[in-house]
Amino acid sequence: METIGIVGGGQLGMMLAEAAGKLGFSVIFLDPTPGAPASKFATQIIGAFTDESKINELAEKSDYLTFEIELTGSSTLNELEKKGKIVHPSPKVLALIKDKYAQKVFLRENGIPVADFVEVKTEKDAEEAGNQFSYPYVLKAKRDSYDGKGNVTIRSPKDIQGAFKRFKNCELYAEKFVPFSKELAVMVARGAHETVSYPLVQTVHKNHICDLVYAPASVSKTVTGKALEITNRTLAVLESQGVFGIELFFVEPDIIMVNEIAPRVHNSGHYTIEACETSQFEQHIRTVTNMTLGSTRMKVPAAVMVNLLGEREGKSEPRGIEEARAIEGTEVHLYGKLEVREGRKMGHITAVAKTQEEAERRVLEARSFITL
Repeated sequence: METIGIVGGGQLGMMLAEAAGKLGFSVIFLDPTPGAPASKFATQIIGAFTDESKINELAEKSDYLTFEIELTGSSTLNELEKKGKIVHPSPKVLALIKDKYAQKVFLRENGIPVADFVEVKTEKDAEEAGNQFSYPYVLKAKRDSYDGKGNVTIRSPKDIQGAFKRFKNCELYAEKFVPFSKELAVMVARGAHETVSYPLVQTVHKNHICDLVYAPASVSKTVTGKALEITNRTLAVLESQGVFGIELFFVEPDIIMVNEIAPRVHNSGHYTIEACETSQFEQHIRTVTNMTLGSTRMKVPAAVMVNLLGEREGKSEPRGIEEARAIEGTEVHLYGKLEVREGRKMGHITAVAKTQEEAERRVLEARSFITL
């Protein structure tokens, strides 16, 4: 039996390990938290995501390597790839995407539409960005930011000093505010010989964290076609195997631009477990191990996913799960995290139905039963 090594063992690692097991692979993963969610389906090595010796230990025990978190030590993975280890997605692409400023430069240079942006090194630069873009605009950390933690909206020059205190010792850039009509996303998979796209979805964020995902997105065929063309073009210039989450801004009537890329399975693709013939997690395993890719077709007319986010601090005590699961067409996924924190992703619910309105009703009713 071949073994897949995963750097990271959170909920994404857990669902990847489960999918890998169903395809006949064993899984080992690296994560600093003892008993991380992926331990339900895989063997754990305890260590930091960037620990060179631990990543090398993972590699020695694995036939294939991948990751589920951008904090992974890309330089170590790059050296392993040079020595002949199979690593997907490419460590070079991981290094590029980890730096959001470099990512935007790369996309712009390759003709992929993105919002205007400029590097910011000083408070004076930030003031000049306000003059260039007008207010509000978004100040962003180049690295190690996710779920909105590395973004702050600058509404006037008065916000700049506080933002610099918040981002102390961070490299920054400014991005023009996009008055988007909807936020969209596409999961795209590239294998050894083919590329496939999942349906275009709409995402709704709360406090910069994904709250709801509607599949498929309620937009015109023209917008859908343009979005899929841009995401496929984006994946082509990245030249890397793997599953990628590509977040988009849609400005009516027909402007589509790339917001960010995730070089891994992504929150906006969780609905695929219940709604598509091949889940994003199985698809990622297929890309990593050079298997033929599976169908991305939806098995149902509509699906809606909602995240279960922590709303307090303390021990996790899930309640109302059975009541939620009793709702037709609904599935609850809990990640097995022992501690609740405000905004922490503790699980998700997906509901499928004949219409998006019915799927939404089901998923919101299910969420109303659950306390964490």
